[in-house]
Amino acid sequence: MTFFGPLSRSVALVGLLVCGSALARPAIAAPADVALIKSYLGDWRGRGTITGDNSETVICRLALTEGNSDKVNYNGRCAIAGNNLTISGTIAYIDDKRRFEAVMSSNAMFNGLAVGQKRNGGVVFNLRQRDREEGVDGRDVTITAQIVLDNSDIQVQFQVVYDESGQSVEAQVPFTKQ
Repeated sequence: MTFFGPLSRSVALVGLLVCGSALARPAIAAPADVALIKSYLGDWRGRGTITGDNSETVICRLALTEGNSDKVNYNGRCAIAGNNLTISGTIAYIDDKRRFEAVMSSNAMFNGLAVGQKRNGGVVFNLRQRDREEGVDGRDVTITAQIVLDNSDIQVQFQVVYDESGQSVEAQVPFTKQ
């Protein structure tokens, strides 16, 4: 049985770009927190590896732009094995929760919320979600991702675990600003 089909790759690619879409309510953030997320504005490129039954190269682009009300919007695209994944969203600092939040949507019908906290001068976002893979098999999966905004770069680590078998698909992609 193979665990590295097109849908698995699409789900894994979503995790590569889980850096959020804005919350509906307004965010009132401290100036330093706003400045921190805005320091990542610009165009980013990433190249890494996604592994499971096979190992493949993944190539990503990510654009972070200024949004409304002290938010940062983003749009991204990853390519792997002839498939494209697109995502979009917004990152915001939520003062009353004392944390960063990022919600995203994608063309792979994946939506998620990643919670971020300041760490070592940057922001670390963590996401953990259970979902059911679409299609004939409809397997349950657990998705975890960590996105680290660290000074001059962005690091993404991602894993999809098929709950029944324990098989997994993992990705690591470092991004650099262009």
